[in-house]
Amino acid sequence: MTPDVRHAPAVTPQRPPPARWWALAVLTLALLLVAVDATVLGLAMPFLSEELRPSSTQLLWIGDVYSFVIAGLLVSMGGLGDRIGRKKLLLSGAAAFGVLSVLAAYASTPGTLIAARGLMGVAGATLMPSTLALIRNLFSDPGERSFAIGVWGSASMAGAAVGPVVGGFLLEHFWWGSVFLINIPVMAVLVLFGARLLPESRNPAPGPWDMLSVLLSLIGMVGIVYAVKETAAHGFGLGHLAAGAAGLLCIAGFVHRQLTIPAPLLDMRLFRNRGLTASVLADLLTVLGISGTVFFLSQFFQMVQGLSPLRAGLAEIPATLGAIVTGLLAGNAARRYSVRAVVAGGLAAIGVALAALVAVTPDSGYPLVGAVLLVVGIGAGFSFTVTADVILSSVPQENAGAASAVSETAYELGAALGIAFLGSIITGRYAEIVIPDGVPAGAAEQARQSLPGAVDASAALPEQTADALRVAAQNAFTGGLRMASAVGAAVLLMAAGWAWRMLRGQKLGGHPTDHGRAQSRIGLGGDP
Repeated sequence: MTPDVRHAPAVTPQRPPPARWWALAVLTLALLLVAVDATVLGLAMPFLSEELRPSSTQLLWIGDVYSFVIAGLLVSMGGLGDRIGRKKLLLSGAAAFGVLSVLAAYASTPGTLIAARGLMGVAGATLMPSTLALIRNLFSDPGERSFAIGVWGSASMAGAAVGPVVGGFLLEHFWWGSVFLINIPVMAVLVLFGARLLPESRNPAPGPWDMLSVLLSLIGMVGIVYAVKETAAHGFGLGHLAAGAAGLLCIAGFVHRQLTIPAPLLDMRLFRNRGLTASVLADLLTVLGISGTVFFLSQFFQMVQGLSPLRAGLAEIPATLGAIVTGLLAGNAARRYSVRAVVAGGLAAIGVALAALVAVTPDSGYPLVGAVLLVVGIGAGFSFTVTADVILSSVPQENAGAASAVSETAYELGAALGIAFLGSIITGRYAEIVIPDGVPAGAAEQARQSLPGAVDASAALPEQTADALRVAAQNAFTGGLRMASAVGAAVLLMAAGWAWRMLRGQKLGGHPTDHGRAQSRIGLGGDP
């Protein structure tokens, strides 16, 4: 007998909150600020070097500790947000980020600045996984959610463009610490409007937050990056090898623990998916290959070619513009041709562009470097956008947050390793500087430490000797940049080959906004 449903109450679909787009704008601020904060530091390096006088090793730590700590804590902070509430974690992290920005701005020693940057990395790690999880909670419609995630991701590219320009303007008119104070008003807006507009969300049954897993992942990455940095700068040493071995053991312990505990911070079974694994590793190698070179190009523009901070920031815009434009076209290109053709082609283009920097000299005109940056941006826009789509569409929807955290971790770890490894190559090559005759021993020792040290030492020398010392330092730095670019090009071409081989048969979802249906078509192996 068919039940009588004539008097059953009508079910009215729940209307999405109308303020969700304003909430998206608030969430986008968080990622925008993290991206800006990562790019402005390169411009400020010559200025803070002059005032704080860090050693070459401290200079590298100032540059990479922020991204390194974020990489070590992204997965852990994502798990913490699931447990205590993503909105609560986001707003607490934003407030801490603002306070720590003041500490960094007024740091009076290299050690204080390194500590402040490390703690800012802790706060920054609370922002990215929380924002993406909240976006998924705000936008239930697959099409709207896909668009919202696209806007969220584009904030990183926009931050890369805004950071150098804003930073350059501030450095021309204020002291180096001002580049950190721009965080204060943005974080104030995020906390004020986020408290009103953002809904709270958490995993109703997340399991305990495993502190041992957090420590294993963090200590493991510290050990590995330290070993890479010190070995590249000073050669093999017992202490460096011990740190690297300890780091690898901790990472192995982390993986083993995730496979054995009931509620892991990261479900390692996700890596059985060939498309996800290939995309994550391709992203890591890509960022490793380009981050160190691009980071030190800011110093090349200012301290070798004599550009002002603002002009140096503007000089780096082609990379960001190329990435934004091709990022919008990447999905259609991957469906028209193939995933592996677009990803591998983009990575190969970056590799060829970096190889062109082997020809750079202190007197090279901007067209060469500008063209390199444009091609790097175009290649990155194609590759990063498509690999992100592959990562999201290769896992069930309930694991999309974990997959996104893995992708972000690969990006941040690649940036830290790239600055450490390629930066150490530049530092090692620079140490071979040929000191001109007539330079006193004290000034010569200061010049051997870093390019900013050579510029500072030349200020107290007779004009002819000072000019000779500056030229020698600029030539040594440019030689290191050429060597690092060659290594970066090799890494990118290797990544292109990896992507071409491992992404064979990988396809995006048939509908560009429906990652759920894409999962049923792609399969775990990635082949049709």
